Amino acid sequence: MPTAKTPMSTSARFSPSEIEAAKAAAPTSSADNGRVDWCDATVTAGGGVAATISALRRNRGPNKRPPKEQVAIRLDPEVVGALRASGPGWQTRVNTILKEWLATHPVKS
Repeated sequence: MPTAKTPMSTSARFSPSEIEAAKAAAPTSSADNGRVDWCDATVTAGGGVAATISALRRNRGPNKRPPKEQVAIRLDPEVVGALRASGPGWQTRVNTILKEWLATHPVKS
């Protein structure tokens, strides 16, 4: 589990000596006569794979709107089929349809 340290910056600059030390510590491949292709390498400040992944992972920001409530309702198969056939975003469209219906049909308490 990641510690409470400040996350690493992915744009950190490394000194030539740090880069050379990382190259020296890296395993070499015998298929390339002991040469390592460093073209796509990423040098990290350390802490292991878990620390690197957690530092690079983006955190989801706060909701900009109030969260929606998840509910389960039973609908006829032909209704669900038609809605799903309308393509991606069909659940959002159902929400819009219900809002429009509520605007013209007040709910009685």
